[in-house]
Amino acid sequence: MTSKTEKEAFVWIWLPGETEPVVAGRLEADNGNILFNYGKSYLDRIGDSKPAISIYEPELPLKAGVLPLPEGLTIPGCIRDAAPDAWGRRVIINKKFGLKGADTDTAELNELTYLLESGSDRIGALDFQLSPTEYVPRIANNISMEELIESAERVEKGEPLTPELDQALFHGSSIGGARPKAVIQDQGKKYVAKFSSSSDLYSVVKAEFIAMRLAELAGLNAAPVKQAKAANKDILLIERFDRVPKGDKWARRAMVSALTLFRLDDMMARYASYETLSEIIRHCFTDPKHTLQELFSRLVFNILCGNTDDHARNHAAFWDGKVLTLTPAYDICPQGRTGNEASQAMLISGDNNLSRLKTCLETAHNFLLSEEEAREIFGNLTATIEQHWDAVCEEAELNEVDKKLLWRRQFLNPFSVKQ
Repeated sequence: MTSKTEKEAFVWIWLPGETEPVVAGRLEADNGNILFNYGKSYLDRIGDSKPAISIYEPELPLKAGVLPLPEGLTIPGCIRDAAPDAWGRRVIINKKFGLKGADTDTAELNELTYLLESGSDRIGALDFQLSPTEYVPRIANNISMEELIESAERVEKGEPLTPELDQALFHGSSIGGARPKAVIQDQGKKYVAKFSSSSDLYSVVKAEFIAMRLAELAGLNAAPVKQAKAANKDILLIERFDRVPKGDKWARRAMVSALTLFRLDDMMARYASYETLSEIIRHCFTDPKHTLQELFSRLVFNILCGNTDDHARNHAAFWDGKVLTLTPAYDICPQGRTGNEASQAMLISGDNNLSRLKTCLETAHNFLLSEEEAREIFGNLTATIEQHWDAVCEEAELNEVDKKLLWRRQFLNPFSVKQ
């Protein structure tokens, strides 16, 4: 068990196409900052048949010595992307201290402890170890969905976990986000499993399933989803796109969040904007024209389905050591809404983040789209939602009360669709 004052950790990375990790370098706590330097053995790989890649460039270029932090950051963004968020931190606090509830102070542990205490099957291609020479994964095996649900409920209530349930939920502690979740493997595929929460006022799990299915039907590159039930609870299964099966093993795809692309931390996330992201795409991404149209369509769809939680951690890119490629869309989840007016988590046009198609029209040129092309995207996405709404709600087994609650409130809200 690591301590609150853990001073170092070693970063292990899965290189493109490989199923086993190699040690990349060392993290060190230094006066409130987390600093990184590449290991000599990793830098010596440059030029080999299986060369090293930077964890993310320009943030951590392949250079010897301690690398400077980007201005305003206390930890490299590409490292922070691999750390657990709110839910995972609550699981780890529960694991270490027992009785802890929703008001848990997650600052009780330092960042290196969270990296070292969270599960190894984390998003992306990194993991963290105490050893620079021996890789020992932190995993849980053969855990049932019922056990995972019971674990999630106990953490929400602040009740200590039994050793078995502790291990069940621990496996997913490194996955980002604030809601109860875990990672599972089923029939040769890996999934992120999301559970309903005791605080849900409506079927949030089914609402996200419906939004993700409609996004796919509308032609967006969205992660495949399916629903399951266990212990009479709905579960959303999102197929992982950062894992590639290779025989009986898995290769991992490196990823960075848009927050890292912006060189911002969570405290500065309010400055994140679609305009800035579109500029980064034009200069640093594969197939920028198609990618810009895809991102614009995702922005529009978020507004049409009431997903205002489109913050910079809910956009990401694959990194292959040279270029960036937009990942499939994920976390498209309609948010609770009482009135008409709403705002997106990221700025859309200048300082404007109002959840309206009119706002999207103002920024269409940043995505290399004409007004006519933008309006065509509006029409196609709206028509898809209207055409498939009933069938997808039936597929989700959504009850009539929640169906009426979501329609014209989250989905196709009159305030949002006005151009």
